[in-house]
Amino acid sequence: MRIVISEFISLDGVVQAPGGPDEDTDGGFAHGGWSQPFFDPEVVGGAFADATAKAEALLFGRRTWQTMAAAWPGRAGDPFADLMNSLPKHVVSATLTEADLTWNGTTLIPGAEAPARLRALHAADGGDLLVMGSPTLARTLIAEGLVDELRLIVMPVLLGGGKSVFPEDGGLRTWELVSAATSPAGVNVCTYRPAPRG
Repeated sequence: MRIVISEFISLDGVVQAPGGPDEDTDGGFAHGGWSQPFFDPEVVGGAFADATAKAEALLFGRRTWQTMAAAWPGRAGDPFADLMNSLPKHVVSATLTEADLTWNGTTLIPGAEAPARLRALHAADGGDLLVMGSPTLARTLIAEGLVDELRLIVMPVLLGGGKSVFPEDGGLRTWELVSAATSPAGVNVCTYRPAPRG
């Protein structure tokens, strides 16, 4: 499967809590919901809808999965909610158990098994395996060279610090821009793929 990461991201590389004020206040983060003033249905909403429409399954870290699992099942009847609820889901966690998997269609990937299981998913036949949010997981996938596409929805705002999806291991990784679109509010939707070596 192709692993695709889709992130709402600030100009200074922050992905933390774009959706709501209390979504993730780790580290004293006080700007929850920062992406909302820049959202437009055509460019930003279209990029998000395109990514989910092409997904055959979803992949989450624990915290993002718990946030989604608390929100989407109660919104049945909405086309996007129905898609989110019907897609197969995988969650990487060292603390969740099978009994915690209340969101329909979720498979647990225990933290200790994550590297091997993620490589197996990546090698499996199929379409897109979509990662949204999940900064720790996304950072690991990028560091391990398992990402086939990086979709960054870059909002014109500086947040001054917060969670990032980018590895801080000193490694050089070159990507090529394969598409870009700009919204009237100045949001850049940029799709990158790993640059061919050599």
